Amino acid sequence: MDLKLKDKRVLITGSTKGIGYATAKLFAEERAHVILNGRSEQSVKSAESTLKKSVKSARVTGISCDFSNAVEVGKLIEEVQEVDILVNNVGIFDPKEFLDIPDEDWQRFYDVNVMSGIRLSRAFLPKMMKNNWGRIIFISSESAINIPVEMIHYGMTKTAQLAVSRGLAETTKGTNVTVNSVLPGPTFSSGVKDMTGVNDGKSKKEVENGFFKTERPTSLIQRFAYPEEVASMIAYVASPLASATNGAALRVDGGVIKTIY
Repeated sequence: MDLKLKDKRVLITGSTKGIGYATAKLFAEERAHVILNGRSEQSVKSAESTLKKSVKSARVTGISCDFSNAVEVGKLIEEVQEVDILVNNVGIFDPKEFLDIPDEDWQRFYDVNVMSGIRLSRAFLPKMMKNNWGRIIFISSESAINIPVEMIHYGMTKTAQLAVSRGLAETTKGTNVTVNSVLPGPTFSSGVKDMTGVNDGKSKKEVENGFFKTERPTSLIQRFAYPEEVASMIAYVASPLASATNGAALRVDGGVIKTIY
C-alpha cells in the first residue's frame, strides 16, 4: 500500500533504536525525508549509516538532543525549523519501587517523556496549521491505562501524554492537521531486552513465557510485539490515508488492556 508519504518531512525523536528506528526505516521506505534523533551524536551517526545501508534510496539526516535539557531542545527546534510530521517517541523507563523514587527521577521522567513532546509540538504546530496539513503523534503506552506498580512514575508520564495529545487535537478543529496517540504494549525493543535479561543470555522464549504469565497475563497475543508492528500503526496514522482520525488513542498493545474503549 502506498501511504502517500513521499517527500513528507518527518522528525522522530528517540529514533536510533527500537520503535523509533523501526518507524524511521518504514518512513524511509515510503520515501519520506527522515530526521533521526538520539541523545548522542555517535548514536545518531551510527543509526543514520545503518538506515542508509538498509534503504538505498533513503533521504535521512540526523540531529542529537538530550531532551532533559531545554537548551538543547531549543537548538534542535532552531535547526529543524519545520516538519510535516512529528513523532514524539523519545522516552525513558526504569523499574523502581514507588518509595524509592526520588523527586529528581519524577522530574527527569516528566521532562523527557512529556515536556519533550510539548516543546516540539508548541514549536511545529503553528506552521502545520498555517500549511493546513500536519501530523503530531505521541507514542504513549498501555502503561498509560494499566499503571505498572513497578514504574508508577513512567505510567504517570504516559497518561499525561494522552491528555496533551487529546487537548492539542481540540485546537486543530476544522483543519487538515491531526494529533493522535499510539499505545504500544510490551515490545521487544533493546530496552525490554535489557530489563528482562534477554541481553544477558536468557532465551526469548523463556523470558516471554514468564513475563506474560506473571506480568501481563491479560495479553491476547501472549508474546512481545516487534517494533516493526508498532511502526506500521504510526506510519498509517501519519499518512494522508488517516485523515479522519484525530484525537484518538490507538492501541498496539496485543490486547493487554481489558476494556473496549
